[in-house]
Amino acid sequence: MSSRPPGEFEQAVLLALVRLGEQAYGVRIRAELETRLHRAVSIGAVYTTLDRLVAKGYVTTSLGEPTAERGGRAKKFFHLAAPGLAALNHARQTTQATWAIAPLPSRL
Repeated sequence: MSSRPPGEFEQAVLLALVRLGEQAYGVRIRAELETRLHRAVSIGAVYTTLDRLVAKGYVTTSLGEPTAERGGRAKKFFHLAAPGLAALNHARQTTQATWAIAPLPSRL
């Protein structure tokens, strides 16, 4: 497991995996991120981040069955691993502790 906490986009990708469950594959992850983040997300950024999360041990992969509509290729599914869940929980606790330092004023 990596000692560095996941960055903001990495956290968003990990949370997308949680939300999508067994249907977490590249195109669905991208669509979920665009919906939740309200911005365009490149498929390259998604796959680069997923590769990094796999290397950190936060995510595992599996292959689905090959399908005719995909030209005989199988979908690659992504799954949150226990270290990824621990990293998300740690990131949430850190963020909450940081925000607890002082409340923001309603206006300046």
